[in-house]
Amino acid sequence: MKLPAFLTETRLSWVGLVVRLTLGGVIFVAGALKVTTPYKAAAAMRAYELLPISVANIFGYALPWFEIGLGALLILGVATRLSAFFAGSLMFIFILAIASAWVRGLSIDCGCFGGGGQVAPGETKYLQEILRDFGLTLLAVYLCWQPQTKWALERASR
Repeated sequence: MKLPAFLTETRLSWVGLVVRLTLGGVIFVAGALKVTTPYKAAAAMRAYELLPISVANIFGYALPWFEIGLGALLILGVATRLSAFFAGSLMFIFILAIASAWVRGLSIDCGCFGGGGQVAPGETKYLQEILRDFGLTLLAVYLCWQPQTKWALERASR
């Protein structure tokens, strides 16, 4: 597919850098904020009431480390297409989980940036969280389509 003239490879590479750093930075920070209090991440995972408690606990303890690693890969530009695929998949799963909590009438904080668990019914922010994660999913889709970005380590090895 031929790109329009204004979308040069150089411009796409710079756009990709911004997209890669934004997506990677958000995921990295989300993990870093949770990694120091893994019991809260596990509690946030249990609050969704989607998994058996023992499985939710395992995911709650493992997710922050996965997010830190995935965010670092994106920030550094290593395996960008694959990292973006996993990031987009993760965001899509988050959208489904948040929508599920909303539809089932649960009153929880998503726990995306630490905390999480039960909140007062008026304190939920489901629509904002879904829209944010949808935007991040779109960034991941962009990187799957256009993984060649400025200052990516995978480019330096070529």
